[in-house]
Amino acid sequence: MPNDPAKDIPDKSARLLDGGRLWRALGYSLTGMRTAFATESAFRQEVVGVVLLLPIALFLPVNRYERLALVGSLILVLIVELLNSAVEAVVDRVSFDHHELSGRAKDFGSAAVLLVILLAILTWGVVLYSLLRP
Repeated sequence: MPNDPAKDIPDKSARLLDGGRLWRALGYSLTGMRTAFATESAFRQEVVGVVLLLPIALFLPVNRYERLALVGSLILVLIVELLNSAVEAVVDRVSFDHHELSGRAKDFGSAAVLLVILLAILTWGVVLYSLLRP
């Protein structure tokens, strides 16, 4: 039988245990966060918000689920902002010319950031309200 194409496919299970691949992936992720911090003012502003609010979330007298909601909502804002920045970068890479679909993609990303910020505000509001009520 001629060459078996199945033999040319690398074993995925071996790649799962490839520590070098994991280190490279971590490096790419850290590079992405550094680049976002250096080039995206919205990301920098949100990082400042996280830096200010994270210690509060860690020291508030709340249960672990409330703490998880507080911290998770902050991290979610950063995640969605990174995804929005990725969409914007790809759209800008394709063309700086105005196009309806490009504008729509950027608007959708911006709307996602707005919604996740509102979710974070709501989460913090509910948890803080439960602490302040008699």
